[in-house]
Amino acid sequence: MLDYSHNHLFVLASLTIALIAGFSGLSLLQGASQMTVPVRKIVVSIAAVILGSGIWSMHFVAMLGLELPVAYYFDPLITLISALTAILFMGLALLIVHFGTRTRAKIMLAGVIMGSGIAAMHYIGMSGMELCVPSYTVPQVVMAFAASIALSMASFQVSYGHRSARNIVLGTFGFGIAVFAVHFIAMAGTGFTQSAAHATFVPPMSRGVLAFGVTLSAFVLSGSFLLSGVTFATRLGGSPEAGAVSSGPDLEPADEIVPVAVAHGEEAVQLSECRIPYESDSRTHFINPSSVSAIRAEGHYTVLYSGESKLFCPWSISEAETRIGAGPFVRTHRSYLVNLDHVTSFERKKDNGVCYFEQTPALPKVPVSRSRLADVRNRLGM
Repeated sequence: MLDYSHNHLFVLASLTIALIAGFSGLSLLQGASQMTVPVRKIVVSIAAVILGSGIWSMHFVAMLGLELPVAYYFDPLITLISALTAILFMGLALLIVHFGTRTRAKIMLAGVIMGSGIAAMHYIGMSGMELCVPSYTVPQVVMAFAASIALSMASFQVSYGHRSARNIVLGTFGFGIAVFAVHFIAMAGTGFTQSAAHATFVPPMSRGVLAFGVTLSAFVLSGSFLLSGVTFATRLGGSPEAGAVSSGPDLEPADEIVPVAVAHGEEAVQLSECRIPYESDSRTHFINPSSVSAIRAEGHYTVLYSGESKLFCPWSISEAETRIGAGPFVRTHRSYLVNLDHVTSFERKKDNGVCYFEQTPALPKVPVSRSRLADVRNRLGM
């Protein structure tokens, strides 16, 4: 067996790449489940490429820092296959959590798939080494896969247990540490021997070419990181762009308010008494609450759903509930305030429910939590 070590600068660079990819992909996906299906498919695909490329880049940046007493190279086809493996596994994991109802079981399954993809990419990439042959035992491989799956499940649980800015940041560290740790856990159980073909071998792809490819990938990831960081910062700062989901050019400012009386139980409320602000085109506009189907929490702010439009509102979900007051609006979930006049149907699940809005393409359905189920059913007259 050959003695080997790692260049500490490359080790640090590999961790940085993993963190950059994790933040870029996860922040891009924030709010993706509220997008239309065609747009969501595009966003999920881009995120899969970013996260998968991050896994691949982290691995080969670390491999460029592998110091062996003999020269070694990588087969270009196997190297490409390893990159595509990471992207495809990440794509499948993201499809599971961003399409259909998101449950804890789905989040855990996505973590299993991601973890399997990270470990599979590592061993496929290692199998492409030329002149130097890596070797490992079955228990060592099983240990690497187990660690990868456990860390990835934890990362997905943190990232998707609650979709807040804090969880995105924590999920970034979870993703980066998972990818980084799996590589070096696997490397700790790997030995290297010199290939018999060492004397006559002509490398199909030098390490310089690999370094060029990894550098290009890292550059693209860094660009994605900067763009994602700007969007993430504007959301935290309350800029109108925090609406990346918002901006309603089709809705004109409410210059004239038509009083709407809505009766619920024994109460009648004039919704015209309160107008809801939203940000668009660097201005603050106002919309009548009766035109809003639902309000969703987005960090310290909210998103208003009206027809096909999603509008960024500077109010928090609690402030919106207080200001709008009684009437047709009811809290169905800690993140949702629903206008019952826009609910077209209701579905009871095991211990929760779903409100549907056939006239609101921007938000076709809203969950009803178990603790609020009885109140919502009562308000709906069920």
